[in-house]
Amino acid sequence: MTDDPPRVAIPCCTKTVGLHPFHIVGDKYIRAVADGAGAVPLLLPALGARGDLRDLLSGFDGLLITGSMSNVAPEHYGGPSMHPDAPLDPERDATVLPLIRLALAQGVPVLAICRGIQELNVALGGTLHQKVHEVPGRFDHRSDKTQPVDVQYGPAHAVRLVPDGVLAGLFGREEIVVNSIHWQGIDRLSEDLSPEAMAEDGQIEAVRVRDARAFALGVQWHPEWQFEENRESALLFQAFGEAVRGHAARRRLRAAE
Repeated sequence: MTDDPPRVAIPCCTKTVGLHPFHIVGDKYIRAVADGAGAVPLLLPALGARGDLRDLLSGFDGLLITGSMSNVAPEHYGGPSMHPDAPLDPERDATVLPLIRLALAQGVPVLAICRGIQELNVALGGTLHQKVHEVPGRFDHRSDKTQPVDVQYGPAHAVRLVPDGVLAGLFGREEIVVNSIHWQGIDRLSEDLSPEAMAEDGQIEAVRVRDARAFALGVQWHPEWQFEENRESALLFQAFGEAVRGHAARRRLRAAE
């Protein structure tokens, strides 16, 4: 049997371009999976309840949950109503939240980024701060949109890695500096998650899924941005790729039985 390359599912956001809705994923995520994790990135449309997620996921070896301009709707975590103009994506919510739970149940490796870590927390019963910059004692974690994109995604603040955590072991460091492009963040942490990194203001910046059957991490920063130029970002995607290839090998063994 010829070994097929491992496949990573990347759920899409929905966005209206002109007069028509599109299903989209940022190029930087696709390239990070292809070149950083060494896997084939395949995009999943945000079909919500219209798609058979279990059947779709059975053909994948990993799940990458991306960042987005939109926010998780507060109805999914019992939060207060947002401003009417707040960017939401109900189709993505309806797709990604159950997909996360299904992937974890099936032992599919998961890497969740920015909005993704927020979805991971909500999918497992946690809640979110809608505006971290308005929480007493917290920093402003937003980027300056008036600056060039390289500045927006540049180093912003340090995060402390939890001793003996997955990321501390992977990076071999107690602290790293990350970018910061978010204004929502984890409030009450799901009981199924453990912190992996904290900002100096106490904001949770990375988590792992407790008792996960496979690689299952979420980070609030954007490691996909120019990942090849950042040591920790490259190591994170390499580790995700190793987990994905391990899942692919097990899937082939099951198919051959």
